[in-house]
Amino acid sequence: MIDSETKLKWLNRALDHGKGVVRLTPTWVPRGFVQPGGRMRLDLRDFYVLGAERGCISERWLGSTVQADNGPTTPDDEGLSYIAVHEGNKAVKILLRDAIVLMGDRFLGRGAMEQYGGWVVLAKLFDNAGPLFFHLHQQDKDVRSQGKRGKPEAYYFPPQLNHYQGRFPYTFFGLRPGTSRDDVRRCLARWKEGDNRVHGLSQAYQIVPGTGWNVPAGILHAPGSLVTYELQQASDVASIFQSWMGGRPVPQDLLYKDVTPDRRGDVDAVLDLIDWEANLDPGWVRGHYREPELIGDDDATAEAGFVERWIAHDSPCFSGKELTVFPGREMNTKEDAAYVILVLQGQGTVGEVVVEAPSVICYGEPIADELFVTRDAAGSLEVKNLSQFEDLVLLKHFGPVVKTG
Repeated sequence: MIDSETKLKWLNRALDHGKGVVRLTPTWVPRGFVQPGGRMRLDLRDFYVLGAERGCISERWLGSTVQADNGPTTPDDEGLSYIAVHEGNKAVKILLRDAIVLMGDRFLGRGAMEQYGGWVVLAKLFDNAGPLFFHLHQQDKDVRSQGKRGKPEAYYFPPQLNHYQGRFPYTFFGLRPGTSRDDVRRCLARWKEGDNRVHGLSQAYQIVPGTGWNVPAGILHAPGSLVTYELQQASDVASIFQSWMGGRPVPQDLLYKDVTPDRRGDVDAVLDLIDWEANLDPGWVRGHYREPELIGDDDATAEAGFVERWIAHDSPCFSGKELTVFPGREMNTKEDAAYVILVLQGQGTVGEVVVEAPSVICYGEPIADELFVTRDAAGSLEVKNLSQFEDLVLLKHFGPVVKTG
């Protein structure tokens, strides 16, 4: 156990060495009821490295200050990101969550700390060979009394990780127009009869690499089998509406996982979680499907050696960009808030820090593809592509906008 004074010493060294940019170690999260898709570059021998009883590693959390909620056997640090600090032959890992508690003004800026109290956004990759449960994530109002946050999301499907699209490249969203509260109630009443056929109340949409979706809290959905870069408010709340998946029953407790204790077992409690107007919207695709949106002028940025696009900017809780720097080129990226970087492709430098996209990742070993960029460093940061042949592609995600005035 490292005391706070020692943590501060090491964190200051890391910030000074990287001029405000620090490395994060990979954060792997197992999930039951899914099968690994094998596309997150994790060594295939490590898919079940935490034990078959805990499930396969199907998610990687990025820049996380949120503990994963995987039941009573969840380790205290599961889902939490660590900052890697190296000095000579000595290496130390410090939780990003602890770093922000100790020196949040330096990491996020005083305004973000005063308004939000910390880093309140989470990004993750999830990689499943088949589809996920039909489920929803609660809105803030549904879980505030439990000291939790709701979970709006946005999805992006990186082409670099989706050479194979899995067994079901379609996602169910919402409810078919005309679906009633009683229709959903009847499905939930069939929970112990096998498949409760709740998918029959929804509609599946094809998901395509290089595109994405905006998914507010309260929306029923069942993600498909593409590797997904998911942005969300920092939370792990959910209610599972599907009773059968992958040839196995789903515990009914998951339907009531984040319902207040006094209403667990009450079907109306989970029916109340559904945003009925949004779920029944016949124009769902028009309102929520997203393609990357170019930032700036295409010809001007291409001439300058880079292209940057918004991949998520609908939610007040988070946003995300994709930055591509062309071979042998460099650019200056300027942001007004702290952010996390994931390197999808290529090799280069971000400020003083060398980065590269790995081809194979062994569980527990350090890699150079994930960074936290502090508020001060974000204001002006040189990004260089050191390859003469391959693009350098970065994903960047941000927390909520800091309000001024």
